[in-house]
Amino acid sequence: MSADKVRLSLDVSPELNRTLDELALKIHGTKSDVLRKAIVLMELAVQAKDQQQKLGIIDKDRHIVTEIVGL
Repeated sequence: MSADKVRLSLDVSPELNRTLDELALKIHGTKSDVLRKAIVLMELAVQAKDQQQKLGIIDKDRHIVTEIVGL
């Protein structure tokens, strides 16, 4: 990551703040880590859509469990 950083201020609901806290605990990271990873996933979804591809979740046997829609 670059030494130059931009600080953002973000207003979220108490519910979203709790979700960020819970996710941060699960990934052993910070709320910033959660948001960075979420942005990477969103980038992948947009790139897939641009290439007429779909984003989904597969199980260990490589069966599609869930197709992510609406991003």
